[in-house]
Amino acid sequence: MPSVAEKRRTFRDLHEAGCFVIPNPFDVGSARWLQGLGFPALATTSSGVAFAAGLPDGGISRDDMLAHIAALVDAADVPVNADYLNAFADDPNDVAENVTACIATGAAGISVEDSTGRAGEPLYDADLAVERVRAARKAIDKAGGDVLLVARAECFLTGHADPLEEALRRLKRFADAGADVLYAPGPRQREQIERIVAAVAPKPVNVLVSAPSDFTVADFAAMGVRRISVGGALSRAAWGGFMRAAEELKAGRFDGLAGAAKHADLDRFFAADQHQREGRT
Repeated sequence: MPSVAEKRRTFRDLHEAGCFVIPNPFDVGSARWLQGLGFPALATTSSGVAFAAGLPDGGISRDDMLAHIAALVDAADVPVNADYLNAFADDPNDVAENVTACIATGAAGISVEDSTGRAGEPLYDADLAVERVRAARKAIDKAGGDVLLVARAECFLTGHADPLEEALRRLKRFADAGADVLYAPGPRQREQIERIVAAVAPKPVNVLVSAPSDFTVADFAAMGVRRISVGGALSRAAWGGFMRAAEELKAGRFDGLAGAAKHADLDRFFAADQHQREGRT
């Protein structure tokens, strides 16, 4: 199994050119399945782990999130990017402390949002948001500097009156503050995405695709996007199948089980995966 340092170097190399999909597993099994399909990197999903724990997105504690990230890092031979919400802190000093704790999980990248999680004030003041990115940057540099810092502008998801323009302003400042990758989840129009890419070039941009899209990976690559994540979409897809089957069962029918994955396929894959991992120890 590659070392943490090797996975971090691989992750950095992935961001140098081209466009890749970084899917979001929600547990160890889904992480290993996605790795088995050949994806070059994975990313955790805050909503996926929260829903699995019976909590709303953002409801999981910092320590539980760190344990989840560490479990996925340990399960995967490929680099893992940590969805770290707002780093579980408002104050930049606390952001730095919590980012340091996340670095210790072995994550190859750490995403930090400018969303407060508070309905009345959904975004941090822009100046404070920049200071929080700068604090995360300093924490990463102090730890060796090999972890990628992903700075997220949540303007589209928090109902800002002018989300694109505000996201552009923030992302440019985040880039200047030391973010390695820039990410504004929410825009779906080509012009919006291309403006974000141009605003922070040559730094790489992540785009979120959490629902069916008319764009392909090749389309996003042509827009200059470096990586594509799906957030909690795979988790919600799994929940969708579960909910439909459960509703059918409650109604006294078993039709919802028709789309279930085959036991033999899952058993075969995880047996082979376990054998391969044990052979490396």
